[in-house]
Amino acid sequence: MPLHSVSPLYAAAELRAYEHRTNHAFVQAACSAHEAAEIARDEGDLESWWNMTFVQAENLLDAEEFEACAALASDLLGGPYSTMEPQAKALTYIVVAKARQGAGLLEEAAEAARAASELATEEDVEIHVKARQALIAALADSGRLDEAWAECLSLAGAVSTEVDDQLIGKVYWVIGNVAFLCNKVPEGLEYHELAAATFSPARNLDVWAKFNKASAAMRLAADIADADTLRCIERAELATDVIGGSVSDLLLLRLNRGHWKFLAGEVEAAIQILEGICVEVDNTGPQILGEACLLLGRARAALGDHSAAQEQLLKAADHFEMAGAHQRADQAREYLAAEA
Repeated sequence: MPLHSVSPLYAAAELRAYEHRTNHAFVQAACSAHEAAEIARDEGDLESWWNMTFVQAENLLDAEEFEACAALASDLLGGPYSTMEPQAKALTYIVVAKARQGAGLLEEAAEAARAASELATEEDVEIHVKARQALIAALADSGRLDEAWAECLSLAGAVSTEVDDQLIGKVYWVIGNVAFLCNKVPEGLEYHELAAATFSPARNLDVWAKFNKASAAMRLAADIADADTLRCIERAELATDVIGGSVSDLLLLRLNRGHWKFLAGEVEAAIQILEGICVEVDNTGPQILGEACLLLGRARAALGDHSAAQEQLLKAADHFEMAGAHQRADQAREYLAAEA
């Protein structure tokens, strides 16, 4: 917020934006932030216009309006009123990186995250950590696991007491994710346990839900279908029942359930869940579709339906390629070759 006085119209729109965000009404929050930004621009207050446009982009990201978010944030970086402040530019690049990742544009996500990392100085500990997190996530999703793990080791050394507990937890979370992807399962479990110790449902139920959902997915991908994994699934489901969730949140919960059923030997029940995800092409990103089709192909193969298995595995490879997840596409083709 600028130090000079603001108009009542601007103040009211800004307040509505933050109230909507607190209530996880991200679309409404983005609309109110846009309204506040327009009022500020009409009043010649470009600082407030920039701030509220950034808030609009953050809410579009949380609403999973990835293309609109990336376009708006990119305009803040290169438009007529782009900022020259390194911290603000770094934060905006982080938003672009997350939006590109959400849209399945993983190479562009990595580029934006790297730009943010280069702008963030060691003194800006929180921004530096967030930028590295975004870079690691993009590298890992695109299958560049050696690079991602090297970044993880560097990031682990950058965590200090200056960083908020919730952010430290997210650092452990992303490092654990990459460890799982690198088949470093003991390290993955260790870092996820460290993350779980920092998160509290009383402090932030949304983060608690997302972490348990993601941790379950990683454990399942490592074929760990134990009581701890089931607890992660149930915690995520219960928390999401309370706070609600986006379309992709709900689909990922269903994907975890389907994966659990498959590993537990309830193959037909798994197929029913996974088929329900695979048909939602218009509402689902290519990465989630790829994971669902891959699992569905494996489940069909387990029942001896090799023709249907091949069809789903081929779709999985195509979805992963569309998302830029080339390593996962190769894995789908390995399963496909085994069915030939």
